[in-house]
Amino acid sequence: MNTKNNYFAHESAIIDEGCKIGAGTKIWHFSHIMSSCEIGKKCNLGQNVVISPEVILGNNVKVQNNVSIYTGVECEDDVFLGPSMVFTNVINPRSAINRRSQYKKTIVKKGATIGANATIICGNTIGSYAFVGAGAVVTKDVANYALVIGNPSKHVGWVSEHGHKLSFNQNGYAKCKESGSEYFIDKNKNVSKI
Repeated sequence: MNTKNNYFAHESAIIDEGCKIGAGTKIWHFSHIMSSCEIGKKCNLGQNVVISPEVILGNNVKVQNNVSIYTGVECEDDVFLGPSMVFTNVINPRSAINRRSQYKKTIVKKGATIGANATIICGNTIGSYAFVGAGAVVTKDVANYALVIGNPSKHVGWVSEHGHKLSFNQNGYAKCKESGSEYFIDKNKNVSKI
């Protein structure tokens, strides 16, 4: 085991020069952190995680085993990336054609969850506190607090910041069963915490 700069890195992890890694972050077995990426404070990167150059992870991001986060991806604070989920960064990759100049930006907003084995097609934004179900294939933007499942993913409901499905009454109000926090959905289907 190896601790340095106020973060933990397992001795089998590879950390390239030029990375910025926040205090309290843990990097586990066989992970590779590439140059010029930024990882916030108190993140947890599981086994066999790859962080490509110029990726940005906010604070308290949880990355489960076998996840590769490619150049063009930015995750804000408190994001959860489930086991073996996948990001892409090129729309039409070909082995014989170099498309590094065509990477598309993908943003995962604060508090969002992406379930195990989900795939996020590049160029999309996953909204704050959205929940992408296990195995879903995201081909378009996901709204704040939205719950999406399936292939291609479909919007099937709304979730609270604690990840519980919300049931809105006729006046557009809902309450999280765990936290008691209240939410409102407007006529344009925008959800906000009250």
